[in-house]
Amino acid sequence: MHHHFLLYKPFGYLSQFIYNLKRNKKLLGELHDFPEGTMAIGRLDEDSEGLIILTTDGMMSEIVRSKKVEKEYYAQVDGDITDESVQQLQNGVEIGFKGKKYITLPCKAFKINGVPDLPERGKKIRDERHGPTSWVSITVTEGKFRQVRKMTSAVGFPTLRLVRVRIGNIQLGNLQPGEAIEITEINV
Repeated sequence: MHHHFLLYKPFGYLSQFIYNLKRNKKLLGELHDFPEGTMAIGRLDEDSEGLIILTTDGMMSEIVRSKKVEKEYYAQVDGDITDESVQQLQNGVEIGFKGKKYITLPCKAFKINGVPDLPERGKKIRDERHGPTSWVSITVTEGKFRQVRKMTSAVGFPTLRLVRVRIGNIQLGNLQPGEAIEITEINV
């Protein structure tokens, strides 16, 4: 029988259980006593946080990572993001990927009014004295390396904080950073 978990990946952790390079990195396995063979489905980079699905069932990985499943992110960006920039995100923007130019697929994007209800991040983000920040929701069906960060930078609003809040039908909800809950099935 397989085990599945929802985890709020905190800032500063790698989305993996084994790290063979000699640097001292924080890994997901330090957060909870997961069963042997548990793996992350998809990744969030070390600086990103939020919802990640863990499973002992390798077949689930293909389903969740497919282009049929939406992944929604809340990005806190440097500056007050404009409607024009949000429109550019929706239409697709040019980013670098593996040394080539890549146009992102059209996606859903909208400016979030105010600050979303998220836990404080462990590492402080610069304060308002350095200029305004704003939040945008970006929902993609693809997941190129650091894609959402590259997208906001491409429209002139670099990402300061990135939180994945939804994978398909599964929401981050009230999970707190580092918290894992076991679920009976992955229904994206």
